Formats: sequence, C-alpha cells, structure tokens
Amino acid sequence: MQQSCLAPTFLAGYAKAAHPYDFRSLRYVLAGAERVKDTTRQSYLDKFGLRILEGYGVTEAAPALALNTPMYNKSGTVGRLLPGLKARLEPVPGLDDGGRLFVNGPNVMLGYLRVENPTILEPPPEGWHDTGDIVSIDSQGFITIKDRAKRFAKIAGEMISLSAVEGLAAGLWPDARNVAVSVADARKGERIVLLTEQADAGRAPLLAFAKSKGAADNMVPSEVIVIDRIPVLGSGKTDIVAASKLANDPRAAA
Repeated sequence: MQQSCLAPTFLAGYAKAAHPYDFRSLRYVLAGAERVKDTTRQSYLDKFGLRILEGYGVTEAAPALALNTPMYNKSGTVGRLLPGLKARLEPVPGLDDGGRLFVNGPNVMLGYLRVENPTILEPPPEGWHDTGDIVSIDSQGFITIKDRAKRFAKIAGEMISLSAVEGLAAGLWPDARNVAVSVADARKGERIVLLTEQADAGRAPLLAFAKSKGAADNMVPSEVIVIDRIPVLGSGKTDIVAASKLANDPRAAA
C-alpha cells in the first residue's frame, strides 16, 4: 500500500501537471498544512480516482491531531480526533459557534524550553496544549477550523504574521487604527486584507513603504479597505471576528 501526504498547494500543482497514470499506485492522499480547495478535491476524483483525506496537526502534538478516514469523512472538515486525544473549547469573544482549541493526550509534548530559561522545561498547564486555532466541533466529532487565534495567515503554505502586517501599516500611517485579517482565496488558499481608518490609504503606497523597509512582498496585503471605524470589543481590543466579516463583505460597514 502506498500513500502520499502533501500540502494542498502542491497537490493542486500536481493535479495540473501529472498524467493519470503517474498516480496509479496510490491508494490514499493525505493533506494538511492548509485548507483543501473544492476544485483540488474534485480534480483528484475526476483525474486520478483518488479521494483526498484532509487532516490537522501541530508541531507540539508530534504532529497529528485529527484526520478524515475512508470510512469517516466529511468534506470541509479536518476529520475527527485521533484515538487517545481529548479536546476542549474555550469561548472566544464575538464568536458564537466554536472556540479556541486545547488538546490533551499521549502525543502532546512535555513542554517548551525557552531561550530565557534554557534548562527549565515549561509543561502545558495540566497537560492541555493551546493550539491557537479557533474551531468548531459538530455532533459527530468532525472539526472545522475557522481561524487562527495566533493571527497568522497561511499563503501558499507560508505563514505570515498578521500582527507584523499591522505593524508595517502603522509605520506608514501611525495615527490610524489598522487591522489585518485573512480571507479565503481561490488560488493561494488565503490572502491578507487590511482594514484601516486612514482616509487616503491604498495598497500602492503601502507596497512602496514596504520595499523601502526591506519587507517581503507577501507582507503587503492584497487589498486595503478604508472604513470609518475599526470594530472593537468592550475591552477596547480590536474585534477580529467582526473585522473578518467586514473584510469579506465591506458593504456591511455601511
């Protein structure tokens, strides 16, 4: 039996370039690292007769946490927890469905070794590791990843810090409030959108500023949207959930 496990970006490329005979020996294709697009999933069925089994993991869990299987598979989810693992969700302000995922089990790491305390092992509190991901879990146990609490966008498999993007915008527009969010993208999986209160903001000046600072091109949002007011929570912190909704539908700000 042969199987392959790749990031969806690579799978999509192979679907375009490979001959159907090239994958004749494969029985299972496992995908992780980013969301599988419906077009990629359908391409593998039509061209190779293979079903992509999407999974989910984190380095701290060595790394697998959940997986769709041939018998238990639900498209759009990352499957169900592997045997022996437990999960709990902590509420996230502004989010009604789902929460921040914590996991516990035999494959969860013993702890972190910090640079500032290289000889001290810091174990997860009571054995529960904070994945930093916002997920929902349905009645059958299938997990759907909604967002990343740690605020990273994954573009073509590369992690981009949304906080760093906001820092770049703040360097150019220091008097305006800005928030960067990731939205779905048909080609790269995700793309970054910047919401800003800067009235004359635009992508072109931000791109020029980024180049002058030596920042990588992928740090520059694909779109800059000017709105009257960045949504905030009662605590004064930016409401990331509301900002994400605005990025997907700017008309909601009207």
